[in-house]
Amino acid sequence: MESINQSLRQFSNSRLQQQFQKLKKDVLEDARIRSYLASHPELTTEQRDNGLNELYQYKEQWQNCDKCPGLDACPNLIKGYQPHLTIYRHDIHLEYQTCPLKRKADERKRHASFVKSLYIPKEMTEVSFDDFHEDNPSRVKAFAKAMGFCAEVKPGENGRGLYIHGPFGVGKTFLVGAIANDLADRETTTMIVYAPDFFRELKTGISDGSYQNKLDVVKQAPVLILDDIGAETMSNWIRDDILGAMLQFRMMEKLPTVFTSNFDLDELAIHLSSTQRGGIERVDQLKAGRILERIKHMNDVIDMKGENKREK
Repeated sequence: MESINQSLRQFSNSRLQQQFQKLKKDVLEDARIRSYLASHPELTTEQRDNGLNELYQYKEQWQNCDKCPGLDACPNLIKGYQPHLTIYRHDIHLEYQTCPLKRKADERKRHASFVKSLYIPKEMTEVSFDDFHEDNPSRVKAFAKAMGFCAEVKPGENGRGLYIHGPFGVGKTFLVGAIANDLADRETTTMIVYAPDFFRELKTGISDGSYQNKLDVVKQAPVLILDDIGAETMSNWIRDDILGAMLQFRMMEKLPTVFTSNFDLDELAIHLSSTQRGGIERVDQLKAGRILERIKHMNDVIDMKGENKREK
């Protein structure tokens, strides 16, 4: 960038001299410039004039910030950065630091990197405990337990999770969305998965070879949230090869799992025992019982009650 002084030396007519003097006056009368120069009385007139271009850029870019059009339309030399004046080897120099909007955008991206989701509406991954406004005792208790879980969770050290059950529309998915975002603030990676769609996706992944990789990504998540468990069509394969194997791995690795379901644990036991073969056989009851024991052993139960908020 060509400096003001360099431009001046290319011209000698009085009109340009007048324009330069006006520009110089405007720069030196700027409130921020006056404040900066007053805080550095050691600067000589020569140093000040040599740094006039930096002072000009500082003034202009801060005026852009005063009328900020938003991060995407930022007109500054470096989008999302604000200028700061420094002294380097007795000369005035400009440095740049991120502006509040840029820092906020970067924080959102960093935050998003800790929350991964499959088949979950985007708005459910953006809610937080701050969005909770409730006086229903059951929901208040559920949110208190959820916040306690977030404060204590330690993937790899403590594998305890939550089993959240209740009827349609009481806010179970909302609650796990808030859990995921609270954990993201604590830099704990969370995977939220809508269980029925995930199980269907695994089935289609057998034919194209993506099955194992998809399963590994989910089962190895530091914190896994399985939303709406029990809404899937149960089969021996889902129960034994997917859900059972996943929970066994997570129990051994002490990785917390959070479930939401319309079923309480007794109802889930019946669901896990009822496969597409029809009826409930002894062997199915035994295999379902193993999964229930893992869930009971590693999860605190939250019973959410209340009116269906989706009907409001």
